[in-house]
Amino acid sequence: MNATTLPAAALSDRDAKDARADRGFRWLVTAAGIFVLVALIAVAFSMLWGGREALQKFGLGFLFSKAWNPVELEFGALVPIYGTIVTALIAMMIAVPVSFGIAMFLTEIAPKWMRGTVGAAIELLAGIPSIIYGMWGLFVLVPVLSEHIYPWIDANMGQWPIVGPLFSGPPIGLGMLTAGIVLAIMVIPFISSVMREVFLTVPGRLKESAYALGSTRWEVVWDVVLPYTRSAVIGGIFLGLGRALGETMAVTFVLGNAHELTASLLMPGNSIAATIANEFAEADSEMYRSALILLGAVLFLVTFVVLSIARLMLRRLAKKEGN
Repeated sequence: MNATTLPAAALSDRDAKDARADRGFRWLVTAAGIFVLVALIAVAFSMLWGGREALQKFGLGFLFSKAWNPVELEFGALVPIYGTIVTALIAMMIAVPVSFGIAMFLTEIAPKWMRGTVGAAIELLAGIPSIIYGMWGLFVLVPVLSEHIYPWIDANMGQWPIVGPLFSGPPIGLGMLTAGIVLAIMVIPFISSVMREVFLTVPGRLKESAYALGSTRWEVVWDVVLPYTRSAVIGGIFLGLGRALGETMAVTFVLGNAHELTASLLMPGNSIAATIANEFAEADSEMYRSALILLGAVLFLVTFVVLSIARLMLRRLAKKEGN
């Protein structure tokens, strides 16, 4: 009798322990998820609270004003917002096709002995601090661009109709185009690493079937690899865009930090992160500090909107793939 009841009792105790452990694990991971939401809300609220004076004085007009005069305490976020978005878009226009080429080379073309070496080099680039990129941009890239590249761009592309104003201006080397190039170099390792990993998940049978039907390598990539990994590729692109929008030190070195709204990509500009980094230590009044903190809230909002658009796009793609 006891021999038959003891194992059942032991099994019951084990089930109870497993249930307690499962509940504890569930509460632990739930707390981790709630912590992320609480931290996000706390950061947003703290920045809005810190910028409440500027928000009360300028209202939503803060987002559309070009003014930035610490002496007269007149502030607006239009120029930093414009510089942030323009430099990030330039970076993505350069980084996305280059990252795609790197990922395709490593997964489809490069010999096996080269894949590990190039992959390690990309990971090394991703680990370099942003201030190193900024110093390299200021002391190496800026002189090269100002002496050899920008004079030709101003003399030739600056004369083009419609888009000419984008490429005309003094070739001083510092400017939004330079900042976009440096940002592109910084985000290429992140985007290309994501693309390479997701391209490796494509089943070999799909590609072999396409080759057997007479498809070229480009057709296999365009018609098989990209559709199969589309959602992950878009996610990687927006990950790089989020990094480009929030970059501070590298942009501060090469952007020029001029609070002027101009169409020329060769002219110095400003960004939200660079403005905060340059001027926070010099903020000698409550309104000045409040305006800078409100700028941080604007950057938070811009990044949130961009990532929300990415989520909506991924959700829409997932629905289409499900259908």
